[in-house]
Order: sequence, then C-alpha cells, then structure tokens
Amino acid sequence: MEMILLKAQARPAEPSAKVIRRQSLIPAVVYGNETENTSIQCDYNELYKAYVQAGGSTIVDLDINGKKVPSLFHDISFDPVSDRIIHVDFYAVNMKKPIEAQIPLEFTGESEAVKSLSGVLVTTQDHVTVHCLPTNLPHALEVSLDSLKTFDDALHVSDILPHEGVEIIDDPEMMIATVQEPRAAVEESAAEEVAATDAPKEGDNKKAGEGEEKKPE
Repeated sequence: MEMILLKAQARPAEPSAKVIRRQSLIPAVVYGNETENTSIQCDYNELYKAYVQAGGSTIVDLDINGKKVPSLFHDISFDPVSDRIIHVDFYAVNMKKPIEAQIPLEFTGESEAVKSLSGVLVTTQDHVTVHCLPTNLPHALEVSLDSLKTFDDALHVSDILPHEGVEIIDDPEMMIATVQEPRAAVEESAAEEVAATDAPKEGDNKKAGEGEEKKPE
C-alpha cells in the first residue's frame, strides 16, 4: 500500500497563523478516528509536495513529533490571490476500519467518436465515492474511453473496472462520460430542420388569382 510520509510539529498557541505563514509554515489540524483535534504545522514545500502526490485518495503518514498518524487530506484552503495553500484539515483513519473516500477517475485510451467523427469528449464526473479499508484505497480508478465509438455511446459507473476489496457506492447508472457532436454539425442539422419546416408545401405556390372568381367589369 502506498503511503506518503509528511513530517509535522505540534503547533503552539503563539505565534498566530499569519506569522507562521511568513516563515513558510502552514497551520493544519488533525481529527477523526477518536483523535482529539490537534493543531499542527508543516513546512510549506513538504506539505505541497505531499498534497500533489497524495491528493485526497492516498494515505498520508503524518509524523507529528515522532508519532505516526495515518491520515487523509480532508479539506484544503487556498489564498484567493496567490492560490497558495493556507490551511489544511487532515482526517485521521483507523487502518483496520473501512472508510469512504472520493477517488479521482483517470481516463485512458481514445474514443473513436472523437478521433474519427471530430466529436467533443464530455466528462460529467471526475471522481467516485468508494468504501474500503484504508489499505485497499486506490490512488485513482482507470476508465477506458475505447468503447465510445458513436455519439449514442456513454460510460457509466458500472463500466469502471472494480478493484479487489473496493466497493463503489455511487449509482451504477450514473453517467461519467459521453461524446457530443461537434458544434458545426449540430448547427448545420438545426439549420436544415428549420429550412425543411419553412419550405413551401405542395399546392402553396398557386399563381396569383388562380381559383379566384373574376368580378364582372
């Protein structure tokens, strides 16, 4: 099982979060699994590297002053201007108890409808929720696009290949991807329908005055 090591330190009441951020430290909190809320701080670069590797689906082995706490990135706060991480919530997990987690979807292969018909791939979901032991938690779930051969084809949750010990708890019929016709083709089809609707019907083009009674002079 893949685990990402991240060192952290217990965070004292002082200085303030604003001050420690200037020192390239990020305030965080750990809770869950009968763990008391614990304020910690992590080096920004190490935290960012761990987040890129783990996302929200890989266990992070938090080393808090020498004590290991297996956890998941649970909630990340970003600065609205710089987009830097400014706070993190970690959820401590019991490695012997099943958990629910959101796992990202990794689309592979190539759709024939995109390649040959110039269609536009539309993904309606980028993750699914699973139920499993932390030791079975996949980093991502692969979904092949090869079966999307026409504009009528679609991929659903039921098309995701299962992993041993991992249960996907989302609706099996929930769509996750399809291919739409290119905009030009849709607009052309719509124009043809309008033209067909507006075209004069047989018998509508009578000569002016045809069938009308002539008034006596």
